[in-house]
Amino acid sequence: MGTPAPNPAFSPTAYSPGYAPTGPPPPYQESFQLDANQDFNTHAPAGNFGFAGGFPSPMTSPAQISSMLQQPVVQDMAIQYGNQLAAQGKEAVQRELHKFVPVSRLRYYFAVDTRYVIRKLMLIVFPYTHKEWMVKYDQDTPVQPRYDINAPDLYIPSMGYVTYVLLAGFMLGLQHRFSPEQIGIQASSALAYIIFEMLLYLVTLYVTNTSTSLKTLDLLAYSGYKYTVMISSLLAGLLAGRTGYYCGLLYSSCALSYFLVKTLRLQLLSGSQGPEQPSYGFPNPPYAANPYSDAWDKPTPGGTKRRVYFLLFVAITQPLLCWWLTYHLVASPPGEGAGPAR
Repeated sequence: MGTPAPNPAFSPTAYSPGYAPTGPPPPYQESFQLDANQDFNTHAPAGNFGFAGGFPSPMTSPAQISSMLQQPVVQDMAIQYGNQLAAQGKEAVQRELHKFVPVSRLRYYFAVDTRYVIRKLMLIVFPYTHKEWMVKYDQDTPVQPRYDINAPDLYIPSMGYVTYVLLAGFMLGLQHRFSPEQIGIQASSALAYIIFEMLLYLVTLYVTNTSTSLKTLDLLAYSGYKYTVMISSLLAGLLAGRTGYYCGLLYSSCALSYFLVKTLRLQLLSGSQGPEQPSYGFPNPPYAANPYSDAWDKPTPGGTKRRVYFLLFVAITQPLLCWWLTYHLVASPPGEGAGPAR
């Protein structure tokens, strides 16, 4: 045996190519040889916008489009689609409008006829002979004003507002004090005062914690009846001067206060329409409580006095506002200066 050869020293920088492979490569290392001259559709194909490959794109002429639109089937489809869009738009507008304006409730306050208007005006001017002041109810809903003279409405206040503005301009013209701006001044001042009046009433009810069956539109209607007093007073002043004006204002103010006290008395003193705790521990009845029943028999402690004060407050402020909005429109006697125009 010979002496074994020593191990070669390891060098990290030395590179050994190894042994050259002998024989053919393994099967998994074999591959296809690609021809460089072959073209595997590397270019983007030309666009084909037809209905099917290889067929030319059809061109629609304006005559064909016009002929298609004149077909009855197409026109019926277009009309039906348009009506559907219009109905959806109307529904959206009504839905948004109902969020801010109670249209359905406003219809109730304008459900009047000529007979109701004449009887209501006679009741406001001559209320002393009227006996029945309760608002009629159809189950839980008040009947429309055309069927009940005691129901509040907004037709007479709105027409009275317009008549007052026109009559004020006419009286200022007779006194040579009219100008185009006076119509706007009279209209804006009357509107501002009734808004201030409504805010005053609502804040008073809120601060005094007074619950009533009156709605905001009811208060607006009763506040608007003062235009009847204002118009009658101005007509009396137009016929008989300042003496006739003050006589007419005194009578019509007393009539308006009497009308408001009689009309609002039951609605204010009946309180809210919420459920009450019945006597003797019996459960609440399934039907809605009548706001006019037992109004005087079961007063709320401290609430009745506040409602009476509010009723007197409304009955006193209405004549004062009538005088404040009309006294400057009456012609002054000779030798006195004309009142300032608002």
